[in-house]
Amino acid sequence: MKTIAWATDVHLTMLERPDVDRFCREVGASGAECLLLGGDISEAKDLVRWLEYLDERLEPPIYFVLGNHDYYGSDIDTVHRRVRALSPSGLQWLPDAGCVRLSAKVGLVGHGGWGDMRLGDVERFTILTDYLAIADLSAAVDRDDLLSGFMKRKPLRQKLASLGDAAAASLRPALLEAVQAYPRVLVLMHVPPFREACWHLGTISEEDWLPGFTCKAIGDLLLETAQAHPDCHLTVLCGHTHGRGYVRVHPNLDVHTEEADYGEIHFRLIELHGAGMEIKADA
Repeated sequence: MKTIAWATDVHLTMLERPDVDRFCREVGASGAECLLLGGDISEAKDLVRWLEYLDERLEPPIYFVLGNHDYYGSDIDTVHRRVRALSPSGLQWLPDAGCVRLSAKVGLVGHGGWGDMRLGDVERFTILTDYLAIADLSAAVDRDDLLSGFMKRKPLRQKLASLGDAAAASLRPALLEAVQAYPRVLVLMHVPPFREACWHLGTISEEDWLPGFTCKAIGDLLLETAQAHPDCHLTVLCGHTHGRGYVRVHPNLDVHTEEADYGEIHFRLIELHGAGMEIKADA
């Protein structure tokens, strides 16, 4: 049996160091052999500092993806450049790490994804802070138009759709390698890849929230891959919505969405038994 820890939407910028230290002690005491971090780790200015802080205090390796908050106050290329410049350590950014061996029968791949404006009400979607706090997205927003009701939404939709497509293209090679090598593959994401996995307060998010809270491009890739490889079981671990839920999308494709609260930090343990797995109650 192999035990791994999974946390998402930890928002370390909103925590005090003693809270983060307690989290590290609890992960260390849990017996977990690695930690999966599912994005929204911090905000851009503090992201590398917090990643290095976790790495210094945790012996197990940390595999992570980025969430929307991790880009706040910066732009996508700058954040990626800073993450890639991290000193060699136990930190592994999954889009660069590719297919990771967790055990003889379980592989790990991942990408944070983007709310790519393809599900829900794509004409009257809810305006998220992302669209002003991330330079690549704010460049697609007409500020005057925003004040008058934001009717000119097409440029932003196009930008987010292109980011969703790029995320799927980035994930595809590692995913295909993994499904050919392992009978079970864990896919670590930030953004839920399906409408049915976009949980909030015990139900599926409303139509105007879905465009910014689901990544259909990766969902399509996952479903296509699951159908083409029926002997491999894909399990997606995601967050972003701060709501917990589970859905089986296909006989060999399921999605666990994890809850979170600002100012709190917790993790769950996942036990791997051969190609089987069990997600335990909150640690």
